[in-house]
Amino acid sequence: MPSVKQTSIPGLLQIELDLIETPQGWFKESFQQAKLVDQGFPQVEFVQNNMAYTTEVGITRGIHAEAWDRYISPALGRLFTAIVDLREGATFGRLETFELTPGQAIFLPEGCGHSFCTLEPNTVYTYLLAAHWTPDAPRTMVNLFDPQLAVPWPLPKDQLQFVEADATAPYLDAVTPIRL
Repeated sequence: MPSVKQTSIPGLLQIELDLIETPQGWFKESFQQAKLVDQGFPQVEFVQNNMAYTTEVGITRGIHAEAWDRYISPALGRLFTAIVDLREGATFGRLETFELTPGQAIFLPEGCGHSFCTLEPNTVYTYLLAAHWTPDAPRTMVNLFDPQLAVPWPLPKDQLQFVEADATAPYLDAVTPIRL
């Protein structure tokens, strides 16, 4: 049975999945709503399933808050992920970090910024969205290297591969909290 744990960011959930070892490898039930809801997961209707593949260690993206709930779980490899609450309220700016393997998942409520760094080559992760992705959807970004957040990236900055837009996004103190 999977387990669901609330974090210090309201609505951000850490999920431990059952990873069943087999002679051929392993099997997991990535998402089974009824079992997760029994453990405290919200009733969410996901409408889109995406997969991402990265070839190298140190591929880094984020910190992006988008207009939908997300459920993220690696299928292969390991990810470091940093989540920042960008919603209006007492936990605005709160940071949580996780290392995710195929036996884990996280649920990010709308308004939480997500970033990741691959820790193994050939990492694959899936993410379910509660709304259809569109390029013009609202997105709030925070600088990957904001000293106020001080994300403890698992690799030195010169070993991270990131896009310039993520490294030049505004610092947290210049971000308007998201009203939901």
